[in-house]
Order: sequence, then C-alpha cells, then structure tokens
Amino acid sequence: MTYLSFPRQHARTQRFTLGVPQAFTVAPDGRRVVFLRSRTGTDTAQLLWVLDLPADGGGAVRERVAADPVALLGGSEEELPAAERARRERSRQSSAGVVAYAVDAEAATAAFALSGRLFTVRLAEEGGVPRELPVPGPVVDPRPSPDGRWVAFSAGGALRVVAADGTAGTGGTAGTGGTAAAGGAEGRALAEPDGDEVTWGLAEFVAAEEMGRHRGFWWAPDSSAVLAARVDESGVARRWLSEPAHPDRPPVEVAYPAAGTDNAEVSLWLLGLDGTRREVTWDRERFPYLAAVQWTAAGPPVLLVQTREQRTQHYLTVDPKTGGTELAAAEEDQDWLDLFPGVPALRPDGTLLRITDTEGVRALTADGQPWTDGRLHLREVLAADGEDVLVSASAGAKAEDPETGEIHVYRVTAEGPVRVTAEPGVHSAVRAGEVTVLTSSLPGRPGVRTRVLRGGTEVAEIASHAEAPSLTARVRLTEAGERRIPCAVLLPSGHTADDGPLPVLMDPYGGPHGQRVTATHNPHLVSQWFADQGFAVVVADGRGTPGRSPAWEKAIGGGRLAEVVLEDQIDALHALAGSFPLDLSRVAIRGWSFGGTLASLAVLRRPDVFHAGIAGAPLTDQRLYDTHYTERYLGLPQEQGAAYDANSVVTSGSIPQLAEPARPLMIIHGFADDNVLIANTLRLSTALLAAGRPHEVLPLSGGITHMTPQEEVAENLLRLQVDFLNRSLRA
Repeated sequence: MTYLSFPRQHARTQRFTLGVPQAFTVAPDGRRVVFLRSRTGTDTAQLLWVLDLPADGGGAVRERVAADPVALLGGSEEELPAAERARRERSRQSSAGVVAYAVDAEAATAAFALSGRLFTVRLAEEGGVPRELPVPGPVVDPRPSPDGRWVAFSAGGALRVVAADGTAGTGGTAGTGGTAAAGGAEGRALAEPDGDEVTWGLAEFVAAEEMGRHRGFWWAPDSSAVLAARVDESGVARRWLSEPAHPDRPPVEVAYPAAGTDNAEVSLWLLGLDGTRREVTWDRERFPYLAAVQWTAAGPPVLLVQTREQRTQHYLTVDPKTGGTELAAAEEDQDWLDLFPGVPALRPDGTLLRITDTEGVRALTADGQPWTDGRLHLREVLAADGEDVLVSASAGAKAEDPETGEIHVYRVTAEGPVRVTAEPGVHSAVRAGEVTVLTSSLPGRPGVRTRVLRGGTEVAEIASHAEAPSLTARVRLTEAGERRIPCAVLLPSGHTADDGPLPVLMDPYGGPHGQRVTATHNPHLVSQWFADQGFAVVVADGRGTPGRSPAWEKAIGGGRLAEVVLEDQIDALHALAGSFPLDLSRVAIRGWSFGGTLASLAVLRRPDVFHAGIAGAPLTDQRLYDTHYTERYLGLPQEQGAAYDANSVVTSGSIPQLAEPARPLMIIHGFADDNVLIANTLRLSTALLAAGRPHEVLPLSGGITHMTPQEEVAENLLRLQVDFLNRSLRA
C-alpha cells in the first residue's frame, strides 16, 4: 500500500467523511433504513443504499444498493446545473453522485437528481431498478408525494410535477391520479416564473446559508397540493465573481443581499394538483423572513416567520382552504431569537413543540409548557412521531457534570428527560416508529459508529467505509479561566515535561454556530497534525459559540462581537499557560471564515499577544456580509455605522485599530467564494499596503469557493501554513 502523508490523506478522504453512512431515513413500518454512502473512503460518488430489517426482529439483516450513480450515468462525469451547485455550496456538500434524496411517506419510493436528470426507484422492492423520468430539466430537489404517486421538482425556475412511474396517468380526476395532475409523461408546471429573477420551489440565499432552510416546497399530507415558496430576487444587489486566471471568461453574476440592502421577496403559495392556487397570507412587511415550514399529518401547515431584526418571531398555522394564518405562538427577545433544527414540530396529537430560552436556559416546550429544565441545553428536536420526543442536548448550566464537548440523545415527555446515550461523545439519531438509527462520534475512536435499534435493542450496525486516519488525536478537554471557557489542548506525540515550553498555535473558529471543542476524535485531527509539527495547539470556544447557554451565545451582542471573541481567546491562552507547556513569547493563530476574521483581528489589534496569524477566507468588512447573519449581531449599518466600523478589520480603506508592532499575516481566499467575497481579502491587503505592513496573500483560483475540496489545494494549504508558522515563530 502506498503511504500517504496525513495532509494528502485528509484531503483525499474529504476530512475522512467519504465512506461514512449518512442522510438516514427510517420507514414507518420498521422494515427499511435508507441512507447514502460511497463505496470506499476515497470514492466521492455517494450511492443510495437500503438496509432491510426483518419485521419480527428475527431473520437476516440485508444491505443492498438501490442506486449507483456510476451505472446510471454510464461512467460519464456529472454536469451540475447552476442551481444545484449553489444548493450544494450552501449545504457544504462537496461529494458527488446521489448527494440528496427524498422519499414518500412509507419510504417505499425515492427520488433524486443526477446531472440535472430525474430518477426514481422503488425501495420496498429488492432488485428495484432506478427509472429516469423524461422531464424538462435541469432538475433540482425532486420530492415524491406522500402517497408515492407524484414527484415535484424545480426546473428552470418553475415548480413541476410528474407521475412517479413515468406514465401520463390512467383515468381518475385532477388531483386524484388522473392525467390533469400528471400533464403527460413529462409532467406539467404547477407554477412558472413571471420574470427572469423569480423562482418557485427553491430556498433563497439567506434561508439556505443562515436559517438552515434548504427546501422551497412541501407536499400536503394527502398529496393533493404543494406548499411552495416564490422567490423574487429582482431587488437584491448584484455581485460579480471573476476568475482572473481565465481573463477570457466573463464574471459570474450572483444576487447577494449584503447587510443593510434589500432581501429577496419571499411569498408562499398553495398549489393544488387540480390547478387551484391561493397565496398564504401573513404580515410579510413586518415578518419578511420565512425561517421554517412544516406540514405533516399531525395538523395544518406550521410556519415560523421572523422580523428583520430577529427580535420577534411568530409561529403561524395555515388554513389550506383559504391560505389564511393564525398565530399559534409568539416569541420576543431583547437581543435576538435563534433558530433550531427540527422545530417547529407537531406531535401526533397536534401539540406544538418549540425550543425556547426560558429563564436563562434553553428548554423544550410543548404548547408553551417546559418539558426540560436547566440541567439540559437543548440543541435539536430529532423526532416527534411517538409518545415521547427524541432530542439532542448538551449539559445545561444546572447540570451536576459539565460534560465538556458532549452532546447526547434524550427521550423527553411531560415527566422529564431520559438519556438514551451513555458513552462520552457526540451523538445524534433518526427515528420512525420503533426503529432508531443512532450515530456516535467518540473521543477515543476514529470515525462515526452507526447502530440500528429496535426499541432499545441493537439489531444491526451500518458499516463505515471511511479510511482510518494515519495519526491519532490526543486531545485534552478542559475549561480555562474564571469564565470556564471550553478548550481542547493538543501536544506533539511523545512530548514530555522535560521538553520545555512549545510555541503555541491557537486554532479556533470562535464565533456563532461553530462549536469546535467537542468530545470527538476526527474533528481534532488537523489540530493534532499541527501539534506534531512542534506546536502546542489550543482550541477555545469563547462566548458567542454554541452549546453552553443563551447568555453565553448572546454575550457578543450590543456591538461587542469582535471585542468579546478576541478577549476570550486571550483569556483562555493565559489561563492554560499555568497548566500546559505554552511559550507565550511565540503565539500564532489560524482560522477559516469567522476563524479567519478572528485571526486577522488578533494579529492587528493585539500584537502584544499574537506574533503571527493565518486568516483563511476572512470577513474583514462587516458591511460585505449578508443581512440575516450580520444584522442579527450589529443591526442595520445605516443605523449602527459605528458598530460596523468597530467590528470590522478594515473599513473605508483603512484599518481602524492597527497596533504595533507589525506581525506576519498570511491571508488565503478563493476567487469563487460567493459567501465571504474575496473583496474582503483584497480590501485588507490594500489597507495593509497603505499602512506599510508586510503580509502574504494566497489567492485561490480554479473555482475555489468557501470550501476547498480540491485534493492538491487542500493538502498544500496545510503544508504552506506550517512553513509560514515556522518562518514566523522559529526564526
């Protein structure tokens, strides 16, 4: 076997995620588990798999391939439509093949897109052959109706529907199985765009990037209609992404709602298969953000809508007959209201589930009544289909054991929570009926373990084909300073107390929505590799990061974002120096995205603490980032200009808080980044030149976006960073 260095292996395996089973769906009858997985730990093509489970718990468990993208495409390369590339970028999906699928209510039929072509496959039948449906494309986000008879999908900005078996329908009436609903073998459009900048059935940029809503349409439980988002981007400002390495190519136009500018206009419509159409009405002027939609057999559609400043949000129920809405619950917060995966949700009895900030803790509430207390910090509602609710949660502020970096699965009822997972680690689950798929990442075990349970008994384990890392992460989880900042510390392999203090590399994300200090193994591998190059690596999750308490996350409010996150990195560093061999005269910091912003701030504002920095894809001017994220913490730039200046690395062509002495700074950015635009790096470089500050810029061409999945690029970026650190700290 050819030996691969860790940087090459890490890049080739896409951070050891290839070959890991993911995207699970459990059939309600407990007979099947559907999932995605590539064949090996270096194969980027995801296959659709089915795990067949015996109905009575006896007999053999069988695993089979339901769809192989290589066979379906005849070995040819995928050709992704622009809308699909954007969807994958927003969801940080860098693999290939069947990267997403949807199923009907019984998980008997699946639909998926490959190269903009629509495929369906019968999952309930062993040996079922995928069928390509000859529909107008390119197809994005196909979804079967709950009864499995139709497939709706977005194509060319229109929302279309077609019979799932590829026929034109035989008999019946419109909306109940006849030709009027199908519209022929190629289907028909339920809604078509009335302008070049209008789309139906797709999530707009801020919904997919910031709200966690990647969908744009939802089937009625009886399969008679579709609830669809109409997105009008005509008022959204345009940005232009160029590829300087290819001056013969025109720049790419993207609609980007920067802070203080207009968002896309989003409305919601009920589109009947019988041709009826009615708009869902709510106060869209006051509540422009459509944050979440749910429509299940448990009750009417439920919407979560937010005001632009995100201090007020309403949960609305929709009358499908009229499109009118009624208020089910309202929430307000003096800072902002966070969004959580899995909510709103309805229990089978119609009880509305929410995750709310209640008396300083994050609790699960059912029709407004708290079902958990300060011992748990709720993270996500995983399943609400049974008598109990399955959730994931961290230890709350009133927990006896802080359990640094752990996330566990709990079953919750009105009587309280019962913990499902026991081993220290990060756990999650998917459930339907009596079958639960439990995934676990543990600190002492590489990779992810996936177990299938019926009731409380394990009946199968879904194998991971991921490669074993060529090194072992030896992470020490601890808390630092008076604020008990969660930290992970990694030292070189074989380091002893006699070896003396080490140069320090702070390796944070450090901002909202990005928890780095976790009780896992693989997420710490890159930090361990840097440690093995002769550094003491510190990962600190200061205020603003998730997983602790609402107050912890909201301490960055009031225009103090940059100040607070930088202060906590410094406090953690100094507190840990008393327990670990840290040479405080040689301290560097690296990070990507928010972590890149933090690294820039550290080197330029506190060179007395930080002696070198590596900023990957940094946001340097807060006015350049999107509305939903930036305005949550800083308000509107037209009203809070001083806050934007104070929290930007560079503004108006200069660096507002530039301290002495000058420290080395490496900046890395992709030209094709449509999330954090490369203008951020170019403006910072210009300001540094004007100030006479030496720095290095690595511009990444060749289609490099906010992600860097390209194998050679990802590998060499790690090596170049180590070279920079050695030159900066060991000269």
